[in-house]
Amino acid sequence: MGLTKLDRRNRIRKRIRKIVNGTSSTPRMSVYRSNKEIYAQLIDDETGKTIVAASSRDKEIAEAKLTTKIEIASNVGMRIGQLATKAGVSEVKFDRGGYLYHGRVKALAEGAREGGLKF
Repeated sequence: MGLTKLDRRNRIRKRIRKIVNGTSSTPRMSVYRSNKEIYAQLIDDETGKTIVAASSRDKEIAEAKLTTKIEIASNVGMRIGQLATKAGVSEVKFDRGGYLYHGRVKALAEGAREGGLKF
């Protein structure tokens, strides 16, 4: 019997986390994707604190009345990019959280690059 989707994702996630660690100068940008929402946050793993967070549940993004999940993910990416530049962060390490770099995760990453983040 093979792995379930969740088991496979967790295995990939653990493998990525061995390599990708965030610092205060280059935090880790963690992505979580549910069926309805998408979340992103910049994490300093040395202190264990979240620097900046954005999600599709934020007031500014929810009021934008976007129709597709890809557009929403791109907007979340741009928002986290803007918040990060305000916090003084310009470069991050991208942690896709075990998801494939495709669809909403890719749209979020491209939106973050448009928002001013480098990775």
